[in-house]
Amino acid sequence: MTVFKTVLVAAAALSAQVHAQSLPTAGTLVVVPAYGEVKHANDQVVATLAIEEQDKDKAAAASRVNQKMNKGMAIVKKEDPQAVLKTQGYYTYPVYPEDRPLPPGAVAKTRVPTSWRVGQYLQVTTSNLAALPKTVAAAQNVLTLNGLQFGLTPATTRKLDDQRIAATYQNLNERVASIAAAMGRKVSDAVLDTVDFEGSGNYAQREGGQAAPMAMRAMMKDSAQVEEPSFEPGETTLEMRLVGKLKFK
Repeated sequence: MTVFKTVLVAAAALSAQVHAQSLPTAGTLVVVPAYGEVKHANDQVVATLAIEEQDKDKAAAASRVNQKMNKGMAIVKKEDPQAVLKTQGYYTYPVYPEDRPLPPGAVAKTRVPTSWRVGQYLQVTTSNLAALPKTVAAAQNVLTLNGLQFGLTPATTRKLDDQRIAATYQNLNERVASIAAAMGRKVSDAVLDTVDFEGSGNYAQREGGQAAPMAMRAMMKDSAQVEEPSFEPGETTLEMRLVGKLKFK
């Protein structure tokens, strides 16, 4: 027998021996993580508008802020009646002159503010994305655009739950089939014991379930008419993780 044939015979014998020595799987408990996701176009936006004034007279600055915020809210309500408005973050703080190095022996004087800055934010939540450019442009004649955050409405999120659960459970079935094949068993030999849709066991690494919504920051202010901006809402991916425990007969 040639050396080549001898090697082939030895390899075949080793393969048969390894196969014969495969670990028994009867009664084996298997923990299977699964993952599913669904995507949907964003249908809601949270816009943050702002106003800030500076004046030597604190009351004068506050008065202008109050007047412009009232005017800005009226504009938003007119352009988008369905929008939900929430004022927040009213602030007032002093502005001091720039510190200069003191000559040796000089005594520092009490700092006196040269002016005051007063400002306020307005949060606008709406699902009327078609009117968003016009609404923002109109508001920017008085207020500044401080930020945009696109996402999904609560109703859309609830509606997508069925699809997300189905996708995750399908992934579990696919993984169980792969594991059974790798173990030389039939899927019908496995009995599903537990399905944890929270993935909360210590065997599962918990990760964020929803991608961060697309955010956009901008600062614009002009006394002239503001041209309509362009926005792309994008989409949001909703994720779900589960852990299944199954046992082979």
